[in-house]
Amino acid sequence: MITVISILAVLTLVTFFYMKHPKFGKAPEGSRLELIKKSSNYSDDRFQNINYTPDLTEGYSMGGIIYDQLFGNHPRRVPVDSIPSIKTNLLNLAPEADVLVWFGHSSYFMQLDGKRILVDPVFSGNASPLPGTVSAFKGANGYTVADLPEIDYLFISHDHYDHLDYETIIALKSKVKKVFCGLGVGAHFELWGYAPDKIIEKDWNETVVLEDGLKVHTTPARHFSGRGFTRNNTLWLSYVLETPNTKIYIGGDSGYDTHFAKIGEQFGPIDFAILENGQYNVAWEAIHMLPEQVVKAAKDLKAKRLFPVHSSKFKLAMHAWDEPLKELTERSKESNLPLVTPMIGEIVNLNDSTQVFKEWWKGVN
Repeated sequence: MITVISILAVLTLVTFFYMKHPKFGKAPEGSRLELIKKSSNYSDDRFQNINYTPDLTEGYSMGGIIYDQLFGNHPRRVPVDSIPSIKTNLLNLAPEADVLVWFGHSSYFMQLDGKRILVDPVFSGNASPLPGTVSAFKGANGYTVADLPEIDYLFISHDHYDHLDYETIIALKSKVKKVFCGLGVGAHFELWGYAPDKIIEKDWNETVVLEDGLKVHTTPARHFSGRGFTRNNTLWLSYVLETPNTKIYIGGDSGYDTHFAKIGEQFGPIDFAILENGQYNVAWEAIHMLPEQVVKAAKDLKAKRLFPVHSSKFKLAMHAWDEPLKELTERSKESNLPLVTPMIGEIVNLNDSTQVFKEWWKGVN
């Protein structure tokens, strides 16, 4: 018994001191916390979703899910082959080109009306605070911060490790002009050395008017947040980027809910919708959409084209690594919804609705 108690005490101390590492960020406090408390989306000391959002679907338990993760038969969760990719030189893009380049999972670069935009970058090769525990698939981590030009706007959807990567954010510091994020997330950036005047920290349903007719609308999502043991003390967002000529929806992570239809009614039609499709399971469908729900959300948004993300880089669910793309491709054909499925690094022309993409995951084991 003394030995067991001693081991538990040591583990507790190790955990306590490890949690002091700056990668875990900082909880909002002071004037930032007072601003958060005024949000209509904040009650009972945490941010709330629009509608009731259970952690797990009824009938499932966390113990059962952990057991299934460890001992269930779930083949092909990680590809044996290298993920195919293209290395586009982002430093030599034509300034007038409106393009997108995907880095796998939910990270991508956009050049829009001459502005350089980066979304949820994760270049460290790991989507967890514990090194080597959620490693990038072979071939899926070929880009680094050094490959990026100066970034006008860095957009962060929420503060989970597969969207807000400490190592990447630290390396990006000298390249980023402005950061867009949800309420409370700015505390992480200030801890990590970003100047307060670089951070644009917003609630849902706000609009920021930028130069050259670019508008950023912050919109809801159905998800959760947190980097340590405290959940939902920072806000998760989606965004609508609006220029004089186009509207792009940055979905972040979200379960299906009524907010998609409301965003579609307010801002639709959406020219280019970016929605998560991957790391899903019926057990947690309230916070991550199933493929059939992704199509429904795109329809609600009145999307002209759909770019699915949140797949092909990290193993965070039990499905086969290529199942999200296979399933969504079939459903998009049935619903006549144009799908954008580039390889990592492949240039997507944001103004060309006829651009054709290969089903690159076919033949990859």
